[in-house]
Amino acid sequence: MLISLLVLALMLLILAFIFLPSLMKEDVTIVSYAASQDQQEEIKQKTMSQVQRKPSSPSSSAAKVIAANVVSPTAIPVPDLEVTEPSIDFGNGDDFGEGWGNGSGDGMGGGGTTFFRQQVSAQRICYVIDYSASMSGQRDKLMRQELEKSVAQLSVGMQFQMIFFAGPAWVAGSEVKLNAKKTGVVKFDGDEYKWKSPGNAHVWDPVGKRLKPEWISGGPSSRNKALDHVRDTPLVWGTNWENPLDMALGMDPAPQIIFFMTDGSAGPDSMKTAKSIGAKAKSKGIIINTVAMMDPKAEAGMKEMAKRTGGQFSIVRPGGKVDIIPLK
Repeated sequence: MLISLLVLALMLLILAFIFLPSLMKEDVTIVSYAASQDQQEEIKQKTMSQVQRKPSSPSSSAAKVIAANVVSPTAIPVPDLEVTEPSIDFGNGDDFGEGWGNGSGDGMGGGGTTFFRQQVSAQRICYVIDYSASMSGQRDKLMRQELEKSVAQLSVGMQFQMIFFAGPAWVAGSEVKLNAKKTGVVKFDGDEYKWKSPGNAHVWDPVGKRLKPEWISGGPSSRNKALDHVRDTPLVWGTNWENPLDMALGMDPAPQIIFFMTDGSAGPDSMKTAKSIGAKAKSKGIIINTVAMMDPKAEAGMKEMAKRTGGQFSIVRPGGKVDIIPLK
């Protein structure tokens, strides 16, 4: 009996060492994490702002929390990872494509167009185009095709005008009649404008009142009407640069770009005329782009005029090939 009791007591002692630790109750300190009221409001606002837009790449800034060493009835596990919030930098993603533009341009505003490979952007463009008899044949065909294409590219909001010239100068849409190559009459909008010459193709002067060109708005109707004038206007005898360019320079407001195209020189005074017109244009901030149509005699003066005004110079070769000539 004594041995049995001793064995039983030993077994109870062993069992006590095994089970008593699991029966002991221990108060556990819970660590909870919570953001402040201001931070919660900020996170809420940022989250709502992301609903309507695609977020950009996440930033490396993690959400900030405050740890409090207090007992909480709810145990919140602490994840062993970094929770990031999306970056909300404006325009940092692909919402607006590559950006707002490439910053290029000449500061003139308006729309753009081309003429014999010369590309421009402006609000007011004036074409001064040679409609002399020497333009007949391939030159005439190339000129009308290119002028039609250029005018058709003009956008709504732009203003333009076309001044045609030979001996006399006139606004597109005028009726022109010469008498024995010494006198001429231009009829436009119910008025008549007279011209005279000593019989020299390069010497023509207005008599009495002068025609003052007005700007045309670049809408579909006005463009279509202008295109009809380009196709239907006949060629006339003579070649005088100064009169049509003076008409263009005198427009109010002044043109920003003038396209000047001719197939011939203005006689022995071509360079003198080019320098004079170039100086007037430069003083008004007007750029003159020049185009020499298959005639090397006109190249020197036209190149000088473009260079003086900061313009471009093109040569149309026989066959229709167009070369842009550097002015440096």
